[in-house]
Amino acid sequence: MGVGGTAMTEDPVAPAARVAAELEIRNVLALLAQLADRGDIDGYVALLTDDVVWAMPENPAIGLAASERRGRDEIVTGQRERIAAGLQGPGSDTMHVLSTISVEVSRDGDTAVARSYFQYWGTTTTEPAVKNLGRYHDELRRTSDGWKLARRTITFG
Repeated sequence: MGVGGTAMTEDPVAPAARVAAELEIRNVLALLAQLADRGDIDGYVALLTDDVVWAMPENPAIGLAASERRGRDEIVTGQRERIAAGLQGPGSDTMHVLSTISVEVSRDGDTAVARSYFQYWGTTTTEPAVKNLGRYHDELRRTSDGWKLARRTITFG
């Protein structure tokens, strides 16, 4: 029997491969946060699929309008806007912190869903304070270059 008393069916992805995929995905999520904080746009977009979608509701806490960006070029534009506004990157004194991460790899092992909580900290070098928090609902896809983020949906609160 599986979790919750459900009958288990044979899983085509071996347990070791599933664990390896989960670890790779967790590293992708961590790197996305770290690269955003460093302002490394090229490194950031290298972890995205070509057809990535990044959806965020209005964020009045830091003055950002709701947006849904599609494709790497639109993501680059958004990254540059946030760096120029001092919301991320060098000199911004900000930090993205992820926690409570769960990863579900599909039966075929080629896609996954990750859910996590995030905290967005400001004034990190003087008086660290949480400026926002919420949840990421991420969809990832295995590619020939490893796991990539295909969609991120952000909710606040």
